[in-house]
Amino acid sequence: MAKPAVSEERFDVVDEADRVIGSAPRSEVHRRKLRHRAVHVLLFNTRAELFVQKRSSAKDIFPSLYDSSASGHLNSGEDYDICARRETQEELGLVVPVGQLSRHFKVEACEQTGWEFVWVYSAATDEHPRINLAELESGEFWTPEYTRSLLLANPEQFAHGFVRVFNEFDHRGLFPQKP
Repeated sequence: MAKPAVSEERFDVVDEADRVIGSAPRSEVHRRKLRHRAVHVLLFNTRAELFVQKRSSAKDIFPSLYDSSASGHLNSGEDYDICARRETQEELGLVVPVGQLSRHFKVEACEQTGWEFVWVYSAATDEHPRINLAELESGEFWTPEYTRSLLLANPEQFAHGFVRVFNEFDHRGLFPQKP
């Protein structure tokens, strides 16, 4: 008996103003470089350290590179805020209460983001992430200074979208202050 085909994720395709104009399977969106939507969540502990994930080697884009604490695409019809909470739970095993997830800024879709409009969020907790090994290879808390030094010395070790998000977060002075 033939195994049923696995359903591929569908993403909303958006125009230059982030308005939905259709939807398409994930592979088509990436192959055709269509604009779509994503979130990045930066998770901090109370020592103001950032949880940096190392992406799974099985990922189709940026395998085994360092990335935001949690990130992912919006499913077709999904809201940015809901996606940020879903990705944090799926990748880090953390349920972030609605009021504890801060929305900061939006990055325009461009080549560096893989044609994704990206809303950037942050959360703070001392609960240690329980990483999903299907999504992440590993992860650890780093100071923003250490992360910045690695980005400068070895930018090729980081997903392009993370570089953009980290630098913008830094430029806006959004990193929490050390206690």
